[in-house]
Amino acid sequence: MIDHGDVLYLQEHLPFFAKLDQADKRRVLDAASKSAYQQGETIHTRDTECNGLVIVKSGQLRAFFETEDGKEITLYRLLDNDICILSASCVLKNITFTVILEAEKDSVLFFIPAVFWGNLTARDIYAKQFAMELVAERFSEVMWVMEQIVSKNMRQRIAVFLLEQSVLETSDILTMTHESIAKNLGTAREVISRILKYLENDGIIKLSRGQIHIVNLPKLKEIGR
Repeated sequence: MIDHGDVLYLQEHLPFFAKLDQADKRRVLDAASKSAYQQGETIHTRDTECNGLVIVKSGQLRAFFETEDGKEITLYRLLDNDICILSASCVLKNITFTVILEAEKDSVLFFIPAVFWGNLTARDIYAKQFAMELVAERFSEVMWVMEQIVSKNMRQRIAVFLLEQSVLETSDILTMTHESIAKNLGTAREVISRILKYLENDGIIKLSRGQIHIVNLPKLKEIGR
């Protein structure tokens, strides 16, 4: 169940909401649900029921794709107030891959069910336009990741990843394991460990147990170009 504060939040953060008629406004609020997830919990996989529109009230989610050999490639992240639709492949025509969502931090999410969302976008031009813009935005992020994989070597991709994490955490000290970096970039932990050691030997980062300290940010940015 959602409370009055949740209603106000959805009214404010769903761009199309104000343009709906009163009946559809009520239907959206009646259909919406809220759930809390702890860090590390999986929210959506190829084996779970299609969850429709996902709105991140607070927290941080990782959206990733799993290859046939079990490797994971991070596609994008969802932060406070972000909205995800690519996990709702059941209401998106011609989407044949599954975006998996997991909580990277404790998160509170709203859901608008897939069937309801599909019906709403079929009859309301504003909801449909919002859905199309959201898909375009997320696909742009996915294509950027694909471009990184195709055009950059692993050393460059690691540099870009560390820079992104530094921005996300607003810190030059990153708490993460080599295994977690490997999962994000879809490679082996041994590859990550070897390249991180090279970066440390070059004086760009400093490694300690469970942490990576960026000590030469300009050089790291130069590598990531």
